[in-house]
Amino acid sequence: MLYGLLTYEENKKFFNVGDNIQSLAAKQFLPKVDTLLNREKLGEYDGDKIQLIMNGWFTHNIHHWVPSDNIDPLFVSFHINNTAAPYMLSEKGIAYLKKHEPIGCRDQFSADTLKAKGIDAYFTGCLTLTLDSYKVDDSERGEDIYIVDPLYSYPTWEKVTYHTKRFLRSIQSGAIFELGKMKKHIGNFIDDDLLKSAIYVNQEPPAGKYTDEQKFEMAEDLLRKYAKAKLVITSRIHCALPCLALGTPVIFVNGFDSFVDSCRFDGILELFNRIDIDSKTGKWTSNFGLEGKVNKDTKVKNLGKHHALAEPLKAKCRAFIAQKISENQHA
Repeated sequence: MLYGLLTYEENKKFFNVGDNIQSLAAKQFLPKVDTLLNREKLGEYDGDKIQLIMNGWFTHNIHHWVPSDNIDPLFVSFHINNTAAPYMLSEKGIAYLKKHEPIGCRDQFSADTLKAKGIDAYFTGCLTLTLDSYKVDDSERGEDIYIVDPLYSYPTWEKVTYHTKRFLRSIQSGAIFELGKMKKHIGNFIDDDLLKSAIYVNQEPPAGKYTDEQKFEMAEDLLRKYAKAKLVITSRIHCALPCLALGTPVIFVNGFDSFVDSCRFDGILELFNRIDIDSKTGKWTSNFGLEGKVNKDTKVKNLGKHHALAEPLKAKCRAFIAQKISENQHA
């Protein structure tokens, strides 16, 4: 019996280590990994029957959805973005998902979108909530505080100059005149000492430099670091969600104001200690009673709500693999 694991295409400038972290969450449940399957080319697979946990964001390859019939999928933590849904939910796409229902969805938006098309779907949360296999004893927790891509949706020089069309759009929209906004807004809720002493992580390294193996090593290295952190402050859900699983205190910084972004968080945001920011004014509120700014001594306790999602996810993945092993033995 063959088992596959999702891998991902880079864009022209960078790739997202968060994708690899999602694949590591799936890998935990597999007896082995025989083949890496590119998320954007699942329709092209023509090998022997292969089992695949289909978690994560789908898909950039909207015009070539659906996956091959030779892929036997488990749909958990599946996200269909509002930009992709009109294309993925064609007659063919709906028939495919109905064939493999019920579809476990990472967020409530995805579940509601599928149910509106007559597909049996339900909210699971994200599979990265099961990454407690990387958890360490609290005695190993150090003093490192990580700041991971805070307010990354804000304009940056790299993003507005990504290509000519985007640069021209940034001038037209005024985004190019807001390049200092990120630093200013972050300084509104994190004190200067912590901004100087924190360890900064970019979960979108440059493209064209790393093999798939190196990307997975990078993802594992980040999980090991987060597992020992005193505190993590981030706007990346695939940093914040694993931190919940790792038992690492985490503050999620929510400065997203577009539906493309916010639809991903429906049902997820309430899992976090959170700072919510008005992206226009920089005014912020917290849901955990923060007074003043976050500093080296700020203590937060994770809410613990994720366990109600993590345990059923583990059970679902284990049952899928056990069933396939049993079917193979009796074939």
